[in-house]
Amino acid sequence: MATKKSKIETSHGTLAVRETDSSGMPLLMIHGNSSSSEVFRNQFEGQIGRDYHLIAFDLPGHGESADAVDPDRTYNMPGYADAFTEAMLKLGYDRAAIFGWSLGGHIGLEMIGLYKGMLGLMITGTPPVSAADLGNGFLPSPHMGLAGKQDFTEEDVDAYARSTCGEPFDQVLYDAVKRTDGRARAMMLGKFAQGVGRDQAQIVLGDTPPIAVVNGADEPFVNVAFVDTIPFSNLWEGKKFVIEKSGHAPFWDSPDRFDPILDRFLKSLEPAWRK
Repeated sequence: MATKKSKIETSHGTLAVRETDSSGMPLLMIHGNSSSSEVFRNQFEGQIGRDYHLIAFDLPGHGESADAVDPDRTYNMPGYADAFTEAMLKLGYDRAAIFGWSLGGHIGLEMIGLYKGMLGLMITGTPPVSAADLGNGFLPSPHMGLAGKQDFTEEDVDAYARSTCGEPFDQVLYDAVKRTDGRARAMMLGKFAQGVGRDQAQIVLGDTPPIAVVNGADEPFVNVAFVDTIPFSNLWEGKKFVIEKSGHAPFWDSPDRFDPILDRFLKSLEPAWRK
């Protein structure tokens, strides 16, 4: 599957974007904190990329995108949601499904109501919580402490790169962490803790498109048991999915079991896209 890479100018800065050349339904894939769009390599190179038109931006301050023009405006969940909504409309995608991983899932939740053409949202590694429930939504771990640290040592880069996606480890994961603007980590987590952005537990209770929830059973950061207690008004297939022997990034460590769930979710959205 051929992938086209380009750059797009937004009010938040220059964003790098990669797209497959499929003519299928558009799927925006949003990566996590200190990662890049390369993390979706399995989907871009596999059957998902052949069947659907995949779009993945590098977040501002990440990957091949520029650092934010105004970090205070951009480096937070509502800021990222605004940047991606602007970019999608500039590219001409007024309707698309969205997959968000980790921070990307939080961004996807913030895009509900902002990106009017959202057909459906799948989140992975994303507890939809308010600032007050951060302690319940996330598990305490030394690597979780790095999520909001601005200046990384070489050891920090290696530890964070290895913990977020697990096996198989790849140099692209290390390079992505090393490149990230440290202000993006510190400001994003700081603003989340301060309550910047909407209460995501309330978002998923409101008027939403179908939301699919898929997590790894061996999730090292997210309290999957707590996520199971969060009610959704429009939960896809009426249940939350847990993939055994998988961690924070099942699309990376277990694409053979993750991709069929993603494909089924996307197929369920196609009738609305074709209207």
